[in-house]
Amino acid sequence: MTNKIAKPLAWLLLAFILFVTVSPIGLRPHTIETPDIDRALAYLVAGLAFALAYPKQWKTVAILLICGALAIEWLQYFSPTRHPRFHDAAVKALGASLGLIVGWIFNKWREAKTETNASAELARR
Repeated sequence: MTNKIAKPLAWLLLAFILFVTVSPIGLRPHTIETPDIDRALAYLVAGLAFALAYPKQWKTVAILLICGALAIEWLQYFSPTRHPRFHDAAVKALGASLGLIVGWIFNKWREAKTETNASAELARR
């Protein structure tokens, strides 16, 4: 996934998560999974997208995304139909962490593969 795709995708995912989290409960998408699985998967995908979009800034992205999960959950205090819970924020932070770890591993693999290909190209010359 190139940065041209990963960056807008990551930010769109975060905007969607923000909307779903703070909008009235009636606007929340209904899925067949439990809310905890929905939360974790949404943040896992967002974490993965941000890790791929910003591979060199993964530590900063990790801090901001995990703190963002807590802050977005806290924003539910301003919605009369929503109820922020620490458990929900922890599930979101865990999902983001897993996505970031998967993205970091993929970036390291991609970096090693690129270096190997570059070394092989130099050896052929």
